[in-house]
Parts: sequence; structure tokens; C-alpha cells
Amino acid sequence: MTLLDSRPELPSEGGRNGHLAVSGEDSAVLITSSGVSMPTVEDLAAGRGPAWLDQWLDANASDVLAWFRHFHEHPELSRQEFATTEMVAGLLKSFGLQPELLPDGNGLICDVGEGDRCVALRADMDALPMTEATGLPYAAKVQGVCHACGHDAHTTILLATGIALASAPELPGRVRLIFQPAEEVMPGGALEVIDAGGLDGVDRIFGLHCDPRLEVGRIGTRVGAITSATDLLELRLTSPGGHTSRPHLTADLVHALGTVITGLPALLSRRIDPRSGTVLVWGAVHAGEAANAVPQDGVLRGTLRTGDHDVWADLEPIVASLVESLLAPTGVGFELIHTRGVPPVINDRESTQILRAGIESALGQDALAGTKQSSGGEDFGWYLEKIPGSFMRLGVWSGEGPIHDLHQPTFQLDERALLTGIRTMTHTALTALT
Repeated sequence: MTLLDSRPELPSEGGRNGHLAVSGEDSAVLITSSGVSMPTVEDLAAGRGPAWLDQWLDANASDVLAWFRHFHEHPELSRQEFATTEMVAGLLKSFGLQPELLPDGNGLICDVGEGDRCVALRADMDALPMTEATGLPYAAKVQGVCHACGHDAHTTILLATGIALASAPELPGRVRLIFQPAEEVMPGGALEVIDAGGLDGVDRIFGLHCDPRLEVGRIGTRVGAITSATDLLELRLTSPGGHTSRPHLTADLVHALGTVITGLPALLSRRIDPRSGTVLVWGAVHAGEAANAVPQDGVLRGTLRTGDHDVWADLEPIVASLVESLLAPTGVGFELIHTRGVPPVINDRESTQILRAGIESALGQDALAGTKQSSGGEDFGWYLEKIPGSFMRLGVWSGEGPIHDLHQPTFQLDERALLTGIRTMTHTALTALT
């Protein structure tokens, strides 16, 4: 397979029959040259309609696959998604749409159709700071960066959904495409979209996320919380330091760290309703070098998660008071930095009913699957603080071989999920507008 690098200028015309073709050095954001043979992708729901969607997927499935592989090969970290945004914008323009960049240029919104009623579909675009270990022929070309969370698939699905919708003879309203940056960093790029007016005039919003534990062709839905609120804790300790033979003459910083490491999770379990799914896990601790010296400084970092929105609102003062009480007898100085992250994603019942109807229409009743609440965070929750909506899980496991989880360098997906995602997003938007 040949993939061509995107170039800085935007294309003036699309290729024949909706396919993109390269025409000289000044062509831009054009992915496949005419004559390039792409692998076929099985459409698991072929023939379910509407006719214009079947026709579009039949004609453009190879381009969809090329777009996905290009995104996968060229990952960009959070708030650096400029080339990805440029490529998406150029493709949308080549099909007659009018995308609007976010103020920082690394994200965009684009409306398809007309009318007062509007439903939004969202995809995140950023990659992770890790080195890919899949061995795929289209593995990431950027050292230390890869799409180990499926955002390349999310971007491809929304891009293709928007272009397919633009081919429809008529739409019952407007569909807003939101290509969002910086989902992987707190408090998340969703806030940048909201500040830029991305939800203005929108009635409902829907999104999806790859799920390697669901088989391709199945979609997981849930009423209520589907992800958890996530905060970051950083505790910095200071001590005069000293010799380990005389700990009584100083403040034993390492012992103080250990007190918090074990004591804070235990005390939180007695102060917070256990039904809330609240969990504190430490991820990093650093202090000292020498075995016989009490260090002068140390740091402890971790994540604090909860599935309950009300509990999330009360966590910061509770954590602060517990840390203070744990460290008071130790004599160390401390600074607690509690970074509020993202709220839980809470799917409302009506939007989830619309989503399930869209899934059934797109893929059939057998595609519907339940799903459990995750302890992971997802900044889609910020959108649901403003308007109703629902978030789904897209099955991407082939059904054979090991399951490689998200945020692992070995994560990869069954590319048939791209087409099931396009069908699901398209039908969900149409269902929400009718």
C-alpha cells in the first residue's frame, strides 16, 4: 500500500466518484493515488441501508481504510494535532463541506445539512506518548508516539460519517461533526470545544470509543454512568534531612510518604460511600538516593477516581483534611496539589434509547450489548454537563487471538469496525433528528 504525505495547501477538487486522487506537487491532504490497490474491508451490515449509505460505503471503503492507516502512521500528541486537523479539514472541503478550525488550529467543527434541529457527533484525535509494538506494516512512524487508544479509528469514523451524510439526498436536520483535540490530558480538550461555541444550537451529542473486549459488530451501551470522574493528586514533602542513624533529630520524609501511601486510601474507604466506586491508586513515588540519608524532599503522584458525580464534588476538601491529619505527627512540610480532572460520563435515558434504536437500525438487534461502568476517565463528560447525550463502546476485537487492551503498545483493532462505526454514527444521527 502506498500512502502519500499530506501537503500544506488544500485541494480544490475531489477525485472521481468520491475517491481522492493526487495531481501534482501542490495537491494537499490527498491520501491515495489513483490505481493504488487497498485491501478490502468486509461490511458486516451491507444492505441495511439507507441506499445512499450502502452506495457510499461500497464506493469508498478502500479510501476509509487508507485514511485510517494514514492517521495511524502519523500520530500526534495532545494539543499537537495540527497535521491531523489539516488532513481532516482538507478532506471535508474536498467533498463540499465547510469546516471551522478551533482557535488554536488543532481541532475543528463542521455542520452537515440544514435546519434548526442539530445533533452533534464527536471524535477525539490525539495519540499517546508510547512506542508502538504491534509489528503492523502501517505502524506509527513517529518515535515514542502511537495510537494505542483508538483515536485514529474515532477520527476516521467521524470523517467518513460526515462525508457519507453529505452524499445523502436530504437530511432531516443538521449534524455537527466535532473533531476534538487533547482528550488524553486533563481537564481535556472538550472544554476548548465548548468555549469555542461547539455546542451552540446543539440538541444532543453522541460519541463512541473503541472497546477491545467487545467483538467487532457489537456496540455496548448503558444508561447512567459509563465512565468515572478522574482527578490527579501530587503530594510534595520537605524535610531538613539527616542521617538515618538519628531519625529523631529530623523529620523522616520516607516514613511520612509511606504513611500517606497506605493511610490515605484506607481512610478514604471509611469516609466515602463504597457504592460510589471511589478508588485511589498511586502511580509514582520518588525520594532520596542514599540508603543512610533521610532525604530532604520527595513526591507522590496518583489518580483518584469515582463513579459518583456528587462524591466527586466533595472529594477535594476530604482528601486535603485527611492528608493533613496523616502528616501532622511526622513533622514534614507538605504541599498537596489536587487537580480536578473530568466528570463521569453519565448517559441520559432518552438519548441512550435513541442510540440503541440507531444501533439496531444500523447493525441489527444482535449488535446491541450491555456494558459496565469503567473506572477510566473520558472528557466527553464535559459535554454532558451542558446538553443530553450518550456514549457508546465500539467492538473492535476480531473474536480470535488475544485481547490487547487500550493504552498498551500492542493494541490493534479489527478494521471491519470502521464500517460498523460509520453505520452506527450515521443511523444514530438520523434517528435523533427524526
